[in-house]
This record gives sequence, structure tokens and C-alpha cells, in this order.
Amino acid sequence: MDTQKFLGVFEEILAPDTNRVKKATATLRTDYYPLPESLTILLQLILSDQASPLRQLAATQARTLVPKHWKRFPAAQKSQFRQQLLQGTLQEQEQLVRHAASRVITAIAKIDLENGEWQDVFDILLRAANNPNVRQREVGTYLLFTSLESIGEVLMHRFQDILTTFSKTIRDPKSAEVRINTMLAMSRLAVTLDTDNDEPSLKLLQEAIPQMVAVLKQAVNEEDEDRTTQAFEVFQTLLGCDSSILNKHFGDLVQFMINLAAQRTLDDDARTQALSFLMQCIRYRKLKMQALKVGEQITLKCLEIACELGDASADDEDVTTPRSALGLLDEMAASLPPNQVVVPLLHALGPYVNSPDPDRRQAGIMALGMCVEGAPDFINTQLKDILPLVMRLIDDNDLRVRRAAMEGVMRLAEELPEELGKEHKKLIPTLIKQMDIAMKNMSGPDDKQNLDIIKTSVACIDVVVEGLDSEDIKPYLSELMLRLSKLFSSDIFRIKIAAVQATGAIAACAKEGFLPYFEQTMHSLSAYVEIKDSTEELDLRSSTCDAMGSMALAVGSKPFQRYVQPLMQATDEGLRLDHPRLKETSFLFWATMAKVYKDEFKPFLPGILKALFESLETEESELEVNLGDEAEDLAGKEITIGGKKIKISALTEDDTIAADDIEDLDDEAAAAGSDDDWDDLDVVTAVAQEKEVAVEVLGDLLTHATQSFIPYMEKTIEIVVPLLEHPYEGVQKASISTLFRAYTAVWELQPDSMKNDTPGLPMDPEPSPQIKKLGEIIMTGTLAIWQEEEDRATVTEINRSLAATLKVTGPSLIADTTVLKNVTEVLVAIITKAHACQKDFGDEEDLGSLDGTSESDWVTIDTALDVVIGIANALGETFSQLWKIFEKPVLAFASGSESYERSTSVGTIAECIKAMGTSVTPFTSHLLKLLLHRMSDEDSEAKSNAAYGIGLLQQGSENDKEILKSFPSILSKLEPLLQTDEARAKDNAAGCVSRMIMRHPSNMPVEQVLPALMEILPLKNDFDENVPVYDMVVKLCKPSTSLLFSTFPSPYNIELHNKTLIRLSPDQESNSTMISLTPTLLPILAEVMAPKPSGQLKDATREALTELVKFLATKQPAEVRKYEGLAALV
Repeated sequence: MDTQKFLGVFEEILAPDTNRVKKATATLRTDYYPLPESLTILLQLILSDQASPLRQLAATQARTLVPKHWKRFPAAQKSQFRQQLLQGTLQEQEQLVRHAASRVITAIAKIDLENGEWQDVFDILLRAANNPNVRQREVGTYLLFTSLESIGEVLMHRFQDILTTFSKTIRDPKSAEVRINTMLAMSRLAVTLDTDNDEPSLKLLQEAIPQMVAVLKQAVNEEDEDRTTQAFEVFQTLLGCDSSILNKHFGDLVQFMINLAAQRTLDDDARTQALSFLMQCIRYRKLKMQALKVGEQITLKCLEIACELGDASADDEDVTTPRSALGLLDEMAASLPPNQVVVPLLHALGPYVNSPDPDRRQAGIMALGMCVEGAPDFINTQLKDILPLVMRLIDDNDLRVRRAAMEGVMRLAEELPEELGKEHKKLIPTLIKQMDIAMKNMSGPDDKQNLDIIKTSVACIDVVVEGLDSEDIKPYLSELMLRLSKLFSSDIFRIKIAAVQATGAIAACAKEGFLPYFEQTMHSLSAYVEIKDSTEELDLRSSTCDAMGSMALAVGSKPFQRYVQPLMQATDEGLRLDHPRLKETSFLFWATMAKVYKDEFKPFLPGILKALFESLETEESELEVNLGDEAEDLAGKEITIGGKKIKISALTEDDTIAADDIEDLDDEAAAAGSDDDWDDLDVVTAVAQEKEVAVEVLGDLLTHATQSFIPYMEKTIEIVVPLLEHPYEGVQKASISTLFRAYTAVWELQPDSMKNDTPGLPMDPEPSPQIKKLGEIIMTGTLAIWQEEEDRATVTEINRSLAATLKVTGPSLIADTTVLKNVTEVLVAIITKAHACQKDFGDEEDLGSLDGTSESDWVTIDTALDVVIGIANALGETFSQLWKIFEKPVLAFASGSESYERSTSVGTIAECIKAMGTSVTPFTSHLLKLLLHRMSDEDSEAKSNAAYGIGLLQQGSENDKEILKSFPSILSKLEPLLQTDEARAKDNAAGCVSRMIMRHPSNMPVEQVLPALMEILPLKNDFDENVPVYDMVVKLCKPSTSLLFSTFPSPYNIELHNKTLIRLSPDQESNSTMISLTPTLLPILAEVMAPKPSGQLKDATREALTELVKFLATKQPAEVRKYEGLAALV
């Protein structure tokens, strides 16, 4: 090889001309790099006295060639280069060259050690790290870092020696570089350390943690941005290692980060990184953070930091310290119990929202908004105090505070739509007013603050109307559409998009009430369905299609019919416009059309399913990504990023580093490719999200157009089942949901004679072989994930899907004893908080009993309890055997510190009692005691559920002695519930009383109970309780009924509805009491049998009441004729 010619071409890479660089790169890769001599020349160039950029470039290129050519070098030449590279690097003055050359040495050492050569290399490195000369210590520690990073496992037997050296170099008095190199090296050692079998090394590493904190602190104080970032990255790495490494000093480390983040005098970047570390602690050491009880302290610090937000726009996505603090609040609210985050926040909120300083008012309302998603149930209990505060701030004299308050309303409405919907008379006019003021005060397209108010008020309306029913929104329709239609023609895309999205939400809320505005709105928006000349236009097109789908659902199939074909064509075109959101919009629009047109949508299915299947069948590993020469170790391998398997390609001609691209290879980001390389992978996440939507849409299509979908069902199952193992949890969750929906859809298509409505096993009749096989496929795939899945949301989705399916299909999915056993084991693990998704990352430390559960964690347990109920209903009386397993963990929550734990547990117990029927008898005493206690709970929901459970227990249990002994206590606790308007209390109390009368009529003071019961009818909330209530009414009114009452002993002389019960004589007949109440009963029957509200009565109850009305008409015809609806039944 002509050395001079090679060097001439190589130097061209540093030329400022891109074309010259590309030409030189291509020549090097084709003509020179395949030859071993190219590596020889590059190694010599590193050791030369050429300019440092050229030598650094030679080192980065040599590193990529070492794996290809080093083995071919003669032994003598290898020895010479090893010695020269070590000596040259130890004496190198330029840090960038030192670091690049160090990586070449490491690459050589890796190959040599694998071949039994250069056995003394690490002794040489350790001597360098201990050398009195500072420069040698800098190089030695950096070489140890790169070696541990590349071949750490080879060094495991030397970890104690290395850490002994590091215990000195971490305190190096003369060089910050030595200290930071040591930190970097220790982080790589921690990744490889076997903490179970190398206790001395673990102890040495633990002892170094305080000094590592000191290094970080010094870098922060000296405003050394690069070393500060490196030190933070070390701690982030340690957080992902075995928990025993940090546990000893974890509390102190967290406290250091809290204090650092709170210091306004420090650099913003350092504070932001401290908050980022705390966020990672919440994510991966959640239980440890909960045990430390630092939630309140961090919450108050974040609240104060949020005051620094200033006038940043709502659309500003820059990472700043105050925005990071708000993000941390969001994470904590979702991960820690309310008493550690939301409660202290609310206690501290007053001085902020009432402050004369708008920065503090803004911080207060924004902090509150950030906590809503994580703890909606608790926030709901405080809503009566929160809403007046929010409404006041919406009218604040500072535009930033107004915007923040409306954003707070949006978050409240997203999580508590019905509760916010009840406040529409205050909210909607206020939001319209804010929109009007901002539109009036707009000084032009650059008036950022008023634009923010317009956009936020419109977006807020968009969310709030989701909690309204069609009657609620009627008074506002004309005002809203007048304003929004004007915004359709705005010159500002984000305003236009917000208006279009809000219109879709309004249409969905108004339903047929939107018809007067439908045609004009479709006309106004029609032009946006085909625009495609910019990203903004495609965003608007996407929002328009979404809104039109909502309008279709609102107005129905006939009015929308003429728009279907052009919109189907437009959405089909949207697949090819290289806009991920638009592609998802097309998929979702098709799902909406299936909901509207059901099996009439059949003609479009072939084309739609072709597109969906193509999306889902994309071979993701075909996508190759080049991450640059510093990711050489990954070349040819597959990695997973953003839910997509990526094959890392071999180096291409563009990988050669040009002059302008030479960066400090000390930066860990450089070790994995440039930032731009990773940014290119954003498209990968978009592809995974596209698959998630495609799977969800398949679920919608097979649910709403089931009959037409049958020919495609087999292929759907074939494609979706493998996606259960997709690395992106979004695709996993969508696949789980769609498979269970497929099973339910196929089940529902069976003839009624094949649907077994009787609980218990074996099923009679048995499901068809096809359904059995489908169920087997789904449960096998589901259990494979469910048992070990660490993602909480995925586990929750399995819980939801299985519970919903059991409700429809009975025990068919759990008929196999092995499947039922596995399902039971998973549920017990979840309910006892022992499942993989409920543990800290890699943590086996016993933290003891923690106080409380976050609401998001509780959702996983709550949905698991739904599955328990589903199994109970599916198995019926035979569930009593499984109840022996579930009883203890379920009952434990009935004494929980959080109200939602107690109410959910009691509700689950009640449903299981109902399912078990008479087989609940052996558990009567224990359950009765618990339910009686919970009837005095401070939480209305828990009390209400307890009343429901008591009624079911005395109805099902055959232990009459135990039940009747408790009647006085039951009646005394029911009395206040009959006066309680919260949480279905009246309804469940009425159901309980009715069941007591039916089960033990001779032991109930019917003559006094019935009038009190009539006063709270008809039921307003829990229509399921209409079954026992009206069953009781019908039975008491039958002429053949003659129920005798025994005389109550003195303890039964209790007050019910402020009336003292009178002892009854045995000859009183219950039907006469009921008949005497006919004038009271008839208006109740007229209301409950009316068409609206729908769903008040089940068919059997309605039929029984129809017969009752006919009977009463024979007794009191004039009274019945007063009610037109009832008279029509006679």
C-alpha cells in the first residue's frame, strides 16, 4: 500500500468541502480499509506529531478496523504497537486524542485477552492509575473505564484490586479528570458486579458512594457543565444496577438531590438533572421512596420551584427546572400514596393561590393540575373546595394565571368528567367569556398570550363537554358553534385545529341535537379533508377527520351517508402521505364508521383489512439503522427502541468523522453514536404506535361488524397472537384487548342454545371445538405475559379484558383446571402486592408494611379484584372453594387506610357472596362481623357496599341463627343510610331491607319499614337494586301472601326514620300493609316503568310489575287510571 497516497486521501476527510469528504470516504472504504496495512498506518498516525484533529480521527477509524485486522499482525508487531500506544497515550497532551487512543487500546486488549495474549495489561493500567504523575493517572483511570465498559466480565476477578485503586483515585487531590474517570469506571463496574457472590467488592463500592457525591457536588459548584452531566449519568446508571449498591446511602443521596434542585443560585441544568434523578427514583425505586417518606418534602420543594416558570408559553416544550419540577409532581402523584403528595400539596396551596404574586398563583394552580391524573379519586373528594378556587383563578387579572387555571380544569375534566360536567352552568359560560375577551383583545398573530388563552379555552371546552349529556349541552350549542365556526377560518393553525377538535367533542356530546349544525359544519370543514402541502395542513386534516368521525356517531348513519365515500377515499390517501398521525387517524375513522354502520360497512372491509394487516405484518427487523463507529459493538445485532426491533447496520461511507463532527469521546453519548443518530429513531416509535392503533381498530371492527368480519377472523388471530410478545407495551395491551374482544364476538355469534348461562363447571353444553381452541390460544398467550410482566399497565389491561370477557362468556376460558390454577396464583400475587409489576426495579429488599398505595397502583389491584368477581360469577356456588384462597388477601383491604381500598374490598366481598349463594354459609360469621363494622365506615361508598353485602349474605346464607341475632344491629345501621344521598347509600340500603323482608319476613317490622322505604323510591342511582325492591313489593302484594310477624322483644324497639317501631301482633298480614300503600306506590311505579331514564328495570322485573299494576287495578281502578302510562298496561 502506498502510505503517502493513503494519507493524502485520509486528510481529505478534514476538508471543508462535503463532496471531497464523501469522495475520500468512499475511496478509503473500498480501496484501503479492507487491507490490514490501513490499520498499521492509522496506528502510526496516532503516534505521530501530526495535528491533533487528524490523530483523533485516525484513532476513531483505527478502533473500527482493530476487530478486522489486528489478529493478522505478527506477534512482534503487536507487542511493539501495544507498548507504543500505551506510552504515547500516557504522554499525550490533548484529551480528545487521549480518549480516542484509549478506546483503540481497549479494543486491542479485548481481542488479545480472548486469545490468551497481553495478560499483564491490567497490571499496567492499575500501575498507571496509581502513578504519581497526574497525566498517567488520568490516562490510566480512563483506560480502566473503557476496559470495564467493553470487557468488564473479563475483569471480575480483579474487581477488588481495581476498587482499592479507585478508593484513592476518587479522592485525587490534583485532577478533576481522574475523579470523574473513576466515577465513570465505577459505574461500569457496578453494572457487571455480582453482588451476591462478591461481597468485598460490593462493600468497597458502597463505601465510595459518599465520595462520588462529593465529586458531583464539586463539579456543580465549579459550574463544570460536562463533568456535572457525567456525574449525574453515573448516578443514573447506579440506579439501574442492583439495589444493594445504593441502598446504604440511598436516603442521603435522595436528600442531596432534593437540596440541590431547590437551590436557585445553582446552574439550571444541574438542578434539572437533580430533578430528573429524583424522577427516576420514583419510577424505579418507588417503594423505597415511599418508605423514606420524602414525598411531602419533595412536593413542597417542587411547588416552590414551579414559581420560577414565569411567562413560558403553554406550547413551550423546553426542558427547564420549573417544568421538570411539575413533571416530578405528576410522577409522584401517580406513584406515591395521596398522603405523601396530594394531601401536603393541598395543605400548602392556600398561600400560593392567594398570593399577590402571579408567579406564585400560577405555580399553585399548575402544581394542582399536575396531581390530578395520579390521584383522581382523592381529588374528587376535595372537589367542592378545589372548584371555587379554580373558578376564581380563571378570572384572574393575569393572563398566565388564567391559562394555567383553564389547564387545571382540563386535567380535572379528563380524569373526573362526570363531576366536572355537573358544574357546566358555571364552567361553560366562564370559558366562553374567556374566549370572547381574548378574541376581543387580540392585537395580531404575534399576540402570544391572548392566542394562548383562545387555544386553551377552546381546548378546555373540548374536554369539559365530554362530561355533559345531550340535554346539558343544548343551552350552549348555538353560542359555542357561533364562535367555533369563526375560528375555522383562523390564519393560525393551532387555533383552527383546537376549534375543529372541540367541534367534534361537542357533536359527540350533543348527539342528534347537533343535527341543526351538521351540514354547515361539514361544509365549512370539507376543504380541510384533502389539504396536504405542509405538516400543519396534515395536522389540521387529521383533526378534521377525527371530528367528522365524532359527528357521524352523533347524527347517525342516514345524515352522514353521503360523506362516507369521499371520506373513505381521503383516509385511504392519508395512508400514503408520510404523516404518522394521519395514518392513525385513517385507522380510527374506519373504526368509527364500523360503529355507525355495523355490518353495512362490509363493502369497505377488504381494503381496510388489507391496510391494517400490512401495517401489522411489517417486518420490523428489516429496518436498519447506522449508529456510527462508536456503536461498532452493536453492528449486525438487533436492539429494541421505542417498541421496535432495529438491526444495526455495518458502517457506511458516511460514518467517517469529518472535522466539524469531532467531539469529545469522553461523552457517554458519543459512545453510543451522536444525538442525531438516536433522534432518527423517533420514526421507530411512530411505527410502533401505528401498530398499536391498528390492533385497536381491528378490535373495533370485529366488535361492531362481527358478522361481516368472520371471514377475516382466523387471519386476525394469526397476526395478533404473536404481537403479545411485542416489546412495546402499547402494542401488547392493544393485542390483549383485541384477542379477548375477538373471543367475546365469536361467543356471541353462537346460537342461544349453545350459550351456557348457568354458573359452574363442567359447562353444559360445552363450547364448540373452535371456541375452545380460540380460548386455549388466548389464555396460553395471556398467561405467558401475565405471570411475569413488569409493566403495570399491561397487567392491568389483562385484568380488565379477562374480567369483561368472563362477564359475557362465563367459565369457558377458565374451564381447564391448570388454567384456573395459574389464573388464581397470578391474582393472589397481585392482590398481595407480590407480582413482578408491583416491585421496585431489581429490588429484593424487604421494606416491611408500607403506609398506603398510590391510586395508579391500586388500579392494578382493583382490576384484579374485578377478575375475582368474574370468576365467582362464572363458577357460582363452587367458587366457595376458591374463596378460601382469596378471603384473607381480599379482607385485608377492608381494613386499609385508604377509603378506596375499603370500599372496593367490601364491594368485592359482596359480589362474591352473591355468586356463592348458599355455599357462603360456612363463612357467615366472619363476613357478617366485617360487613357490620364497615356499615359504620367514615366512607359513604364503603358503608353503601357493606349494606349491599349484608343484604346478600342474609339472603344466601343458611346460618339463620347468626343472621337473625344481628338484625337489631343491621337495622340500626341501615336507618342513617336511608337518609344518605351519597354513593348509592339509599339504593343499597333499600335493597338490603327488601332482601331481609323476603328472606325473613316474620322477623321484620314490615308495617313500619315499608312506609319509610316508599319515601326513597324510585331509586335514582343503582338500578340493579330495583330487582330485590320490586320483587319484595310484588310478593307482598300477591293476594295469596300471608306473612305473619312475630312479636319483637324490647331490643327491636329502635327508631327508623324518626318513628318508633310498634310491636306487631301475629295476625297482621303483610299484603294489607302493601295494599294500603297503593296511592304511594302507584306514582313510583309510573316513574320507574317510564321509558326514561332507560335501564331502570330488567325485563323480568318489568313483566312482574306489569302484572302487579293489573292486579292493583282490580283493587283501586280509579287510582291506577290517574297515571296514563300505568292505565295503558291494564
